[in-house]
Amino acid sequence: QVQLVESGGGLVQAGGSLRLSCVASGGIFSINAMGWYRQAQGKQRELVAEISSGGIPNYADSVKGRFTISRDNAKNTVYLQMNSLKPEDTAVYYCNGGRGAIWRGSWGQGTQVTVSS
Repeated sequence: QVQLVESGGGLVQAGGSLRLSCVASGGIFSINAMGWYRQAQGKQRELVAEISSGGIPNYADSVKGRFTISRDNAKNTVYLQMNSLKPEDTAVYYCNGGRGAIWRGSWGQGTQVTVSS
């Protein structure tokens, strides 16, 4: 069973930056497309960024130009650099397999991101 542990969230003012990390264990990380998802209070979970096994990123329109996803296969880790944060980015952020992923793990605890105006 693949386990995913997210970290790096926090409280930041609008315009600020955060870098999220997610470590995966129990699966073959390097061959899997990975994604960052978020769920705001009262809303459905949405995919905001994903990266293919070959390192090609893709972003939701709402974060394009502000967020950057990357991966370090040697560390079984996927990152999300978030710049120019907005209050509407406030959510719990999770990682898991992206679209077309070979595997998806159990959802982790996520990491809370709160952006104040």
